[in-house]
Amino acid sequence: MSDAPKTMKRRQFLKGAAVAGAAAGTSTLAAPAIAQSRIEWKMVTTWPKNFPGQGTGAVRFANSVEAATEGRLKINVFAAGELVPPFESFDAVTRGAADLMHATPYYWPNKSKALMFYSTVPFGLTTGEQEAWMQYGGGQELWDKVLDPFGLKGFHAGSTGVQMGGWFNKEITGPGSVNGMKMRIPGLGGEALKKLGMTVVNLPGGEIFAALQSGAIDATEWVGPWNDLTFGFYKVAKYYYWPGMHEPGTQIEVTIDKKKLTSLPKDVRAILEACIYQENLKFTAEFNARNGASLQTLVQTHNVQLKRFPNDFLQAYGEKCGEVIQELRDGGDAVTKEVIESFLKARREQASWNRIAEQGFMNARLLDYKFPS
Repeated sequence: MSDAPKTMKRRQFLKGAAVAGAAAGTSTLAAPAIAQSRIEWKMVTTWPKNFPGQGTGAVRFANSVEAATEGRLKINVFAAGELVPPFESFDAVTRGAADLMHATPYYWPNKSKALMFYSTVPFGLTTGEQEAWMQYGGGQELWDKVLDPFGLKGFHAGSTGVQMGGWFNKEITGPGSVNGMKMRIPGLGGEALKKLGMTVVNLPGGEIFAALQSGAIDATEWVGPWNDLTFGFYKVAKYYYWPGMHEPGTQIEVTIDKKKLTSLPKDVRAILEACIYQENLKFTAEFNARNGASLQTLVQTHNVQLKRFPNDFLQAYGEKCGEVIQELRDGGDAVTKEVIESFLKARREQASWNRIAEQGFMNARLLDYKFPS
């Protein structure tokens, strides 16, 4: 037997060994790269842990991001008080203690009054109208301008829709009946009620029930039937008022450290923003789906007294809200004025259209005709 076969076998062995070695080397080198591609963020929220709607929505959003990125971006959710107190969420993100927050912008008027226009405005825009302003009316670009000095980028991540007017232990008979009352209500709606003589208190959700029960406050607004049923406000308040003119379309925010956002791989950032948009739809749909059944439970099971605010109260309240916005526009900084002007333009245009569109349809739907129940 010649040496040729042996030589061929030896060459084949060496070639195989080289390939195996190269593969092993590639595997060894690739492991750290995979580890580096996994990013973990901390998200603080202003909501109680697992609270239906806001709390569960935050977790759902985080889970969808991790699933969609196949684990490349994992968002660890911290409920109110777990990492920082609820009203310190904004500062936690700006100082780097957290990477993003799940909250609502009217919690931060001490940072910029303009931020209140990115939650909701009394007698302002409904959820759909707000989305129109944000996406096609310059609202998002102005929000970017407001947040840029803080190094943040904000996104809307759902709306509670039109809220209820609130829970009261005293009947509202007119504008004068709120004089001297103490109510938990944030944002521009609270500023307007101060002008009617009300004492306004700003409390995180987890502290409201005890304050109402103890008499520290006489009234509170929170959200609507689904959330209010969960908190059990019917146990400590007599009257449930509507309509929620103070909050016609309250928006939830996912606001992110801008440097962290821009440092993400492009595909991961695109997936993250798509997940925010998806959550914006899901969150809003869930509130619309659950509020009707929850209202029936409050009225039929818990005998809650539904009451409509008197027209003279609504008229006076609307006028005071107008005064608050006028004062902000006249006395605020340039960016706040720009936001308000843009918002009011959107309100004029949307109101003109929806007077004959959604409002016209809603009025027609209330006519007395036969329809399957």
